Amino acid sequence: MAAATPQPSSHLPAAALERLAQNRLLVTLSPAEQELLLPGADVVELEAGTLLVDSGDDVVSTYFPLLGMMATLVLVMADGSVAEATTIGREGAIGGVVSAGHKPAFARAIVQLPGSCLRIDTARLEAAKAKSPRLHDLFARYADALLAQVLQSVVCNALHPLDQRCCRWLLSAMDRAGSDELEITQELLAQMLGVQRTTMTRTLRDLGQRGLIRQARGRIIIHSHEGLEAAACDCHASVHRHFRRILPEVAPRR
Repeated sequence: MAAATPQPSSHLPAAALERLAQNRLLVTLSPAEQELLLPGADVVELEAGTLLVDSGDDVVSTYFPLLGMMATLVLVMADGSVAEATTIGREGAIGGVVSAGHKPAFARAIVQLPGSCLRIDTARLEAAKAKSPRLHDLFARYADALLAQVLQSVVCNALHPLDQRCCRWLLSAMDRAGSDELEITQELLAQMLGVQRTTMTRTLRDLGQRGLIRQARGRIIIHSHEGLEAAACDCHASVHRHFRRILPEVAPRR
C-alpha cells in the first residue's frame, strides 16, 4: 500500500512540503492541519551521535524523523552507564509529543542512524493541538503507541535472550531506515542492548553464520528479513500489531 501524498499549501516552506511524505505522522495531515503546524518548520540534517535533547532539558523543539533517520531514547545512570528505552524513526516524533508544553525531558534523545528530520517549535505543536481536535487525537494515539513500545522493550530486555533481542532491534532499525543496510557499529549496538562488546561480537557472528546478516566496516547488512523475524522474539510483531490497532493510518508498511 503506497504512502499517502500530502496536499499542498502555498503558505508552507517548500522544503517542508517536499519531505512530508517521509514521515508517517506528518503525511496524514490535511492542508488546514499543515497550516497550523508547519509554518516556521525547517529541515535539518543530523549526524549519528547528535544530541537532540538531554535529561532535564526543556523540550523547546520537536523532531519528526524522515526516511533513514532514527533516534534512541536512553536513560543515563549515576555511574554514567546508559540503557536504551526505545527507538523512534519516521513513524513518529521526538520531543514535545507525549507531554504538553516545554516540560523537562526525562530521557536523553540521541541520533543513531544519520539523516534528515523536520524540526518544529514545541510551542507551535502545542498551539496546533489546542486548535485542532483531530491533531490532538493523532498525537495522543501516537503517545499511546510509543508507551506500548517502551513497555514491550522493558519486558523484552528482562525476559528474552540476547540473540532474540538483537534481531528485534535490527528489525526495528530496518523499519525506520527503510533500508537493509544499517550504519551501526558493534560497539553502539552493544551499548544499546546493555552488553559487553565481546558478547555482542559473538552474537553478531552467530547471526552471520546463520545467513541472517553480514558485517562491514561500521555497517550491518541484513540478508534475510524473514529469517530475522523468525529468529526474533514476538516483541517486534507485538508492537506492530498495537500500532496497526491504535494508529492504522501511521502503522509501518512493509
